[in-house]
Amino acid sequence: MKRLTAEAVRKLKPHHKTKAREIADSGAKGLRLVIHPSGSKSWIMRFRRPGSSQAKLTLGKVNTARPLADQPVLGQPLTLEEARALAAEVNRQRALGVDVASRHVAKQRRARLPALDQPETFAAAAKKFVAEHAKRHNRSWRATARALGLDAEVDPVVGGLADRWRDKKLAEVDSGDVYGAISEAVRTGIPGSSTRKSGSVESRGREMAKALGRMFRWCASHRMVAANPARDVYRPPPAPSRHRVLTDAEIAKLWRATANGSAFSSGARLLLLTGARRSEVAGMRWSELSEDLATWSLPPTRTKNKKPHAVHLPTAAREIVAAVPRIVDQDLLFSTTRATPMSGWSMYKKKLDAAVGFTDWRLHDLRRTAASGMQRLGVRLEVIERALNHVSGSFSGVAGIYQRDPMHDETRMALEKWAAHVLAVATGEPARVVAIRGRRK
Repeated sequence: MKRLTAEAVRKLKPHHKTKAREIADSGAKGLRLVIHPSGSKSWIMRFRRPGSSQAKLTLGKVNTARPLADQPVLGQPLTLEEARALAAEVNRQRALGVDVASRHVAKQRRARLPALDQPETFAAAAKKFVAEHAKRHNRSWRATARALGLDAEVDPVVGGLADRWRDKKLAEVDSGDVYGAISEAVRTGIPGSSTRKSGSVESRGREMAKALGRMFRWCASHRMVAANPARDVYRPPPAPSRHRVLTDAEIAKLWRATANGSAFSSGARLLLLTGARRSEVAGMRWSELSEDLATWSLPPTRTKNKKPHAVHLPTAAREIVAAVPRIVDQDLLFSTTRATPMSGWSMYKKKLDAAVGFTDWRLHDLRRTAASGMQRLGVRLEVIERALNHVSGSFSGVAGIYQRDPMHDETRMALEKWAAHVLAVATGEPARVVAIRGRRK
């Protein structure tokens, strides 16, 4: 090994017609001059990677003229001094534990990939996110689109974020912009939304923070942005857990108020009898129902936890479903457009409030009422959870991993018992007792 000079680098010749000649330079650890049979010359480094395997890193071709840049760049022609400086930086990175060879190979592979059609502006990225991701994976994608300033057709709405930031480069959106959008949603509501002042100020802020957080996480994962500007930005705390449960007297009032047989009234009764979620009932399809209407099979795409769920429809629920007029070529039971689940629950809820005489409740409270009611009737907790497609805690816990018994018989009898109780308090007649027995072995 000898210390090379610029003159020696220029004069050295190949020694073989088919084999390259390597000359180590003592001026930088691992640096070697390669002289190819054709006479071309390049700089390489040889070293051991983490794990003791041998690695070769090509620094660039030899440049015997003036330096091409202020700082040596990997892959560009390099003078002797530039090659030594670059070798010193590579050795410094290796000392810090960086696998330089693997990183360089990965960079070369990325460079060879075809250019992706990535959106440049916030508005274009928001449309792409909602259309390609939120619609497919988020049941509440309409709320996400609304917060981002898009309508159901994924087009910008006047005054929304997508309209305001239609020319703003996606990479230029910073944490200050995100914080400003969340703060505005808290103070005056979702920008551009026709219902911008609906809900609590905390819920509006959380909706905006959630939408921007989801969008930028997706953009970062697809390398549209270098970092997520919504990360670590303040978001309003979640609202306290609700504990509202309808009393038997309120259940009786609700049942009488929903006796008109309208789509919303039928839906409200099904919410109470089955404990299902509003979106599940609103999107109920004939194709999900068994021929005798006794079983309602929800696919994973229609449940919150993405798990299939078979709901036993008690007799009272089957009668409600059977009374719904079946329209030819329409799979949805309840729809105003014949193509999308019925919407407008908030307007119906206001009319229902006037009819029942109390307002301090929500439609989702009917799910809690069903669960609490079954518990009062002696139904075991695990049976209630199966009936409502809910598992306490995380799905990574014991219940989520090991509890696989569908408990069809138990959930059927539990929902029948609950429906009998609802009808009893609604009509004032004694409930027909449904015993919950163990299954035959």
